[in-house]
Amino acid sequence: MQSARARNIASKVVMYIVLIIMAFIMLVPFVWMILTALKTNQEAISVDPFYIFPAHGWHWENFAEVWQSYNFVILYKNTLLMILFRVVCACLTATMAGYAFGRLKFPGKNFFFALVLVQMMIPAQIFIIPQYLMVSGLGLLNTVTGLVFPGIVTAFGTYLLKTGYEGLPKDLEEAADIDGCNIGQRFLRIMMPLTRSSMVSLGIFTALFAFKDLMWPMIVCTRAETTTLSAGLAKMQGQFSSNYPTMMAAAVLAVVPMIVIYVIFQKQFVEGIATSGGKL
Repeated sequence: MQSARARNIASKVVMYIVLIIMAFIMLVPFVWMILTALKTNQEAISVDPFYIFPAHGWHWENFAEVWQSYNFVILYKNTLLMILFRVVCACLTATMAGYAFGRLKFPGKNFFFALVLVQMMIPAQIFIIPQYLMVSGLGLLNTVTGLVFPGIVTAFGTYLLKTGYEGLPKDLEEAADIDGCNIGQRFLRIMMPLTRSSMVSLGIFTALFAFKDLMWPMIVCTRAETTTLSAGLAKMQGQFSSNYPTMMAAAVLAVVPMIVIYVIFQKQFVEGIATSGGKL
């Protein structure tokens, strides 16, 4: 009995040690980014001697320099608006389409859902030219609406919500029919609230994908006042091609919104990732 307990304790200790090492490895790039942002350019590129910490003081002026060079307030606003509207549109359209594919019967259902699956299999870059032509034709270039356009509907979200609705018992809809609910009431009052965890997962993934999106903002928003954080950082490389502390300071400022969002919605993040079985 004691040997089994000792083995259990030993296995937990080993597991915790492995998890701590993995967490440390994941944090190293982020810590190095912050330390580089506080160095001089000579310290950042020096190999012999190699500086881990700033040797001649902490240079907070790197943050002031990049803040003055780029209007981060505008970049924050554009990025957060794009994330917000993409999440709202994705959850709204995906939950309706997922309910239709998962619970309703209509002609061509399997064919249309196959088209959704085909869209998931095709690289997203293939759709860039048609999407750009549509956005350009609608006069939405250099606008937040143009940034949101590719995320209005999502094939992944439709598949995720369809799976969520299929996992609900049929007795719920039968009871709603007995109570006299129509299809709209059945969807809004009974079925949709039960897929909250799936919508939380979709919102998390949509927010992350929108925050990391680089190609589309660089194509559709060419003005500095309409671009996002990811595109703004990419354009910095030309201006500060050798000033690594300044570039790292901009990267630190760019990740602040997602850190704040995670701290506020930490419980929902963990619940959504655990429920969907996905990974960041």
